[in-house]
Amino acid sequence: MDEQQIHFEVFVRRNPASSMALELATENRAHALEFAEQFLIAAPDGAVRVSKETRDPDTGDYRSVTILAKGAPEKRRSKTPTEDAGPPCVAPQDLYSVHARQRIARLLEGWLGRNKATAFELLHRPDLAEKLEASGTDLQHAVQKIAIPEAQARGLSVHEVIRTFNGLIERAISRLIKDGRRGALARFEKSSFAGACRRVAEDAEPAYKLGGGVAAYLADAKSWSAKIDRLLDLADAAPAEPKLRKLAFEVLEQPLGEIMGSPLGMSELLGPDLDLGGSLTAMTRLAAGPIVDMMATADPTVARMMPRLTGSAERLSRWMEGDYFQSVHIAIGRKVLAEIRAVRRLRPTDAQAEIDVLRALAMTLTAAGGKMLPQEDVREAFIERSRMLVGAEFIASALAKAEDAPEEVRALVRIAENVTGPTNKRQAGQWLVGAVTALRFEKELREARDPPGQRLATLADLQRAVARVGVGEADRQLIVRRLGDIGGLIEADARLIDQILHSPTGPMQRLGLLLRLALGEAAPIGPAADRAKAAALKLAREPATRAELARAPEVLERLRPLMNAA
Repeated sequence: MDEQQIHFEVFVRRNPASSMALELATENRAHALEFAEQFLIAAPDGAVRVSKETRDPDTGDYRSVTILAKGAPEKRRSKTPTEDAGPPCVAPQDLYSVHARQRIARLLEGWLGRNKATAFELLHRPDLAEKLEASGTDLQHAVQKIAIPEAQARGLSVHEVIRTFNGLIERAISRLIKDGRRGALARFEKSSFAGACRRVAEDAEPAYKLGGGVAAYLADAKSWSAKIDRLLDLADAAPAEPKLRKLAFEVLEQPLGEIMGSPLGMSELLGPDLDLGGSLTAMTRLAAGPIVDMMATADPTVARMMPRLTGSAERLSRWMEGDYFQSVHIAIGRKVLAEIRAVRRLRPTDAQAEIDVLRALAMTLTAAGGKMLPQEDVREAFIERSRMLVGAEFIASALAKAEDAPEEVRALVRIAENVTGPTNKRQAGQWLVGAVTALRFEKELREARDPPGQRLATLADLQRAVARVGVGEADRQLIVRRLGDIGGLIEADARLIDQILHSPTGPMQRLGLLLRLALGEAAPIGPAADRAKAAALKLAREPATRAELARAPEVLERLRPLMNAA
């Protein structure tokens, strides 16, 4: 069967008290399923249903098959009849609302992409509307995709709903063409953008009239970046009067937001070669440039992970530092959080670099909280992402490049340092417990060719790192004790303390080495440190040691803090 006769519809219920409504219609099955899963992450109390719609070419009817249904059950409704709310759009003006434009963009995504246009431009350019009307198939298919769920929701026949929508579309196109022919839409060839704002300000539909001029000004731009540059040219030329300036930016924000919301538009603006992590960091710099710059000076990880913006992206970033384009600002932030909540890897080939990206994003988004996004939303997004970091798949990826067991523990410590949420911290602690209690870990350290002092220093470093990560107290104590016990075995195998006591060096050097072992600097806290402490105190009481300390008061001053601690 022709693939054009199959599409997928995503219905969503935002809370148990609401009803199912069509949110997305697409010919891409994977996109529909991913959209449904991301919606459930963003709305835990909601529900989704994905259906496959297959058109019979003989009868024209659609056969519906549900391929996914998840989420909270619907709240039982009162039997009291309610007033019919009517169709979502009944007049051409209704098509210009933000929700209507979003739906148009989804239904005509392919056609708009091929014509390098936004829904805003389609609604304000007579030539583009005529081109869509002449295409026939694209418009008919879009109407069918929206008419089927509408008919099901309202208990009407599909043909009746299609006639209603076709009538609305015909009136909207006729109105736009008529306004274009009689010169009702603004044009910037005869006067400036500021002059056009003044001329339409008192009109009954100033945003519609000014939008016609903006859409015409974008018409011959060959790329999304070029369209953004033209919109910013108009922003530079906006009138200074508060009322007129508000109108100007209200209109400019619509096409800009649609371009930024388009994957193709965002990719072209930021660079097509970026992976998901690079795109998210670039979007964060775009929306919160000054905060990113401030954090980059304080933390080298942020400076390394946040790419520099160039061209149109840099210019747009400067505009977004002010009070303009706030809806675009917020939309970018929400898009970043949605991707952080999702399961896609940010750096699929490098787990450690992925942790660096998340760390940089967490620092900058937290610092930008309130201006860009609510702090609670940021916190919940990183808790959700942390769940993926402590999952078996990511752990296996993070440990794949580790050369030995201690390196694996270091990688697990790094993951534990960068996850958030009590449950995720506990899971990270369990991974660490499993790694340090494994026989392989003990065997590699006891049988390694490295000098025993180096192996003890490695255990001491790991022990200090575990104390910083904030895993559960029981897990922390178990890990610290296990590292200390292995250190005791290594010291006993090598008889390191005896070697120090019988070394030909002077008592000062021997005492210093023992004290460093005793205090957990050169050996983990545990049996080895305890034996070193006892040996250090015994050595410090010997007459030869006391005599040498008396002859070298400056050495005594250096050792005194260590001796007091021991």
